[in-house]
Order: sequence, then structure tokens, then C-alpha cells
Amino acid sequence: MKTAPWPPGRLEDRLRTLAEERYHHRHPFNVRMHEGLLSAEELRRWILNRFHYQRHIPIKDALILAKLDDRELRRSWIRRIHDHDGRPEEEGSGGIERWLRLGEAVGLDRALLLSGEGVLPGVRFAVDGYVNFCRNGSPLEAVASSLTELFAPDLMVTRIAAWERHYPWIEPEGLCYFQVRVGQGRRDSEEALDLVHAWARTRADQERVLAAFTFKCDVLWTLLDAVDNAMIHRVETLDVR
Repeated sequence: MKTAPWPPGRLEDRLRTLAEERYHHRHPFNVRMHEGLLSAEELRRWILNRFHYQRHIPIKDALILAKLDDRELRRSWIRRIHDHDGRPEEEGSGGIERWLRLGEAVGLDRALLLSGEGVLPGVRFAVDGYVNFCRNGSPLEAVASSLTELFAPDLMVTRIAAWERHYPWIEPEGLCYFQVRVGQGRRDSEEALDLVHAWARTRADQERVLAAFTFKCDVLWTLLDAVDNAMIHRVETLDVR
């Protein structure tokens, strides 16, 4: 006898329970960041390594886009690529450009960020794993992995307040990435959640959703582990302008 699927509310409850346990808002590095305990060097190292993740977001979204066989879905999902890469007619737009400005606001040269120099092996491994998950997984699994966006807006709000309070030396323009992602994250997560509810028709499908979400949480956690461990072992100091 097949196990009946959970109602949508139950699936969302399971996602929220997993997030409370495994989403990276609980990672010690993020906790220290929001308590104002990071040094300038630690913030710069995180920004440099997180950029390696950021620049791969439109790549993973392009892989998801290629899996969608519905024109309207493709029209909607492609917006995510534009959100990060920017549009040709809008000079200086896009999340990647805003992250480069964040780097400049803390004293990192954008050429260093774009070069990929100094990205930690653990970060490369985590990001490659996420991109390959979206490349090789089903459309349901690939979209479900993006459901961490459900919890990103609250994290962004916390981060903005923490940086304004604890790191006043950072140029205010650097916070623009986080400010924009509050609204984008809410919109994107609602879209992804609607797709997951429409596609996950069986309990087995719903379990795949939870597994994909857990995997993505592990990617984000592993990225922070790599950055945190690098600071503990004091790898080479970043060059700043």
C-alpha cells in the first residue's frame, strides 16, 4: 500500500523544521558575523569565497531552465538569471555586480574577486556539488534545492541590521546586495514552492524535495565550514587595495 502524500502545509512544516536545524543561519560563523565579532579580515575572506557561490547562481539557474519544458515557466525562471547577471540595457545591474561592489566596500579589488584567486578548495567543492546537483537532478529536485530562499529574506534583514550596527566602517553602498535580495528572495521562494507543490504528487516525491533541500543546506553549511576553518588555521592574508 502506497503511503499518502502529505498535504501542502505538512510539507512546508517539514521544510521549516529542517531549516531550523540545518539552515546556515545557525552556523557559528554567521552567528559571530551577526554579533559583530568578525574581524575585517574574516569578513573579506567570507565575501571573496561567497562570491564563488554567487557567480555560479545564474549557471545553476540556466541548468534548471534547460529542464523546463513549459514556455511560461522558462519565461519566469529566466528572470533569476537576469537578477544575477544583470541586463545588457541596464549598466551596472545585477546581483553579481552588487556583490563586486560589496567587495570594494570592504577593501577588496574587484579584479581579485573576478580572478577566483584565494577561493578555498572546500568552497569550490561545495559549489561544484551544487551545480552538478542541478545539472543531474530531476526538475523537481533542482527546483526544491532552491527552497532555502524561503529563509534567506529573514537572514538578509538580520544581516543588514547587524552590519549597520557592528561594521560601520563598511561603505553603505555595500549593503545593496542584501537589501535587494530581501524582496527577490521572497518572490523566488514563493514561485519555487508553488512548483514543488504542483510537481510533488506522491510521498516519494515529497521525500525527494526534503532530501534536495537538506543537500542545499549542507552546501551552504560546508561553504562556511571552509571559511571558518581557514581562519582558524590562519591561511595567507588577503591582499586589499
